[in-house]
Amino acid sequence: MPTIFRLCPKAHAVRLRSFSLFFLLALFVMLRASMAAEPPIIPAPPEIGAKAFILMDYNSGRAIAENNADERLEPASLTKIMTAYVVFRELAKGNLHLDDMVTVSERAWRTEGSRMFAQVGVKVAVENLLKGMIVQSGNDASVALAEHIAGDESVFAQMMNQNAERLGMKNTHYKNSMGLPDPDHYSSARDLAILTRAMIEEFPEYYKWHAIKEFMFNNIKQVNRNRLLWRDPTVDGVKTGHTEGAGYCLVTSALRDGMRLIAVVMGAKSDNERANANQALLNYGFRFYETRPLYKAHEKLAEARIWKGAESKVPVGLNHDFAITFPRGQYQALKAGMEIGTDGVAPIKEGDKLGLVKVAYNNDIIAQQDLVALKAVPEGGIFRRLFDQTILLFKK
Repeated sequence: MPTIFRLCPKAHAVRLRSFSLFFLLALFVMLRASMAAEPPIIPAPPEIGAKAFILMDYNSGRAIAENNADERLEPASLTKIMTAYVVFRELAKGNLHLDDMVTVSERAWRTEGSRMFAQVGVKVAVENLLKGMIVQSGNDASVALAEHIAGDESVFAQMMNQNAERLGMKNTHYKNSMGLPDPDHYSSARDLAILTRAMIEEFPEYYKWHAIKEFMFNNIKQVNRNRLLWRDPTVDGVKTGHTEGAGYCLVTSALRDGMRLIAVVMGAKSDNERANANQALLNYGFRFYETRPLYKAHEKLAEARIWKGAESKVPVGLNHDFAITFPRGQYQALKAGMEIGTDGVAPIKEGDKLGLVKVAYNNDIIAQQDLVALKAVPEGGIFRRLFDQTILLFKK
């Protein structure tokens, strides 16, 4: 006869409450797991009333939102981002110094459009010309710098185009240093984001001037036309532009909690509209996305097999830091993998491509970067080459 246990009503109630608490806790854990497994719902980017736009993460280079980003458009004074970039490169090379004095030519003085009001024949320091161009969008400053560096503005434009090609700006061509209209003078939203990213990365000590709100020269104080410098304390650049043909253009960059975004809007209908559009894009990116570093440049990530070499393996890594931009809160859903070639034949030079690192999110590849040799591998001796050649013949 089985033993029968009787519970008093109080003990029975305690057990019921314990079971209920356990059940509720288990249900909560299951719901949390279910919610965590679901990908977040990311709303569409804000509607932007402009000819083209792009929102790019600075660290990863990923375009978070874009429309007509590769369309060739008149850049107006956004041209001066490249003018500044070329000048910064000349400073870095030691070909130019901030305290060098530049004589303002009559051509520079007579240049139409926005000006810093440098007088003809007067000597102005390179640093002041740069600030006059960046803050006041001075066309006279742009021409003076171009003539001083290259002797002639058309030659300086060639330098601008060479740098555009080097940076991979596929839909850009310059005819002048300031952005006055010309049928063969154009750029795209994506190219301007690429250029801005390069400028911030290479010249942070000069980029900071893009946050200056006002600049006085020749007893004339002018304010920066970038409205977001006053509206948003995280915005620290970059440049406005406007002509009748180009409409109202603006490139901005902002840094919040270690994440930097670059927004480009081209062809807005008003000054206020371009500012609102850039603000909306920045807010969207910071709200719904995040960026994290994955791998450091020049660190060994794996090894690749090398045939006919003095060594049979070579360490592989990345030429550049690898950061990834993804929907906020989804870091654990990322999957990184490596594809490493097995048919590398010596000699191998440092930097030779030997594979790929790929990062997937929801089965879509969202970023990838080349795996490269971190050191050179010379050819091996005659016996090593013959031995490996024999193995390769059998492999085929």
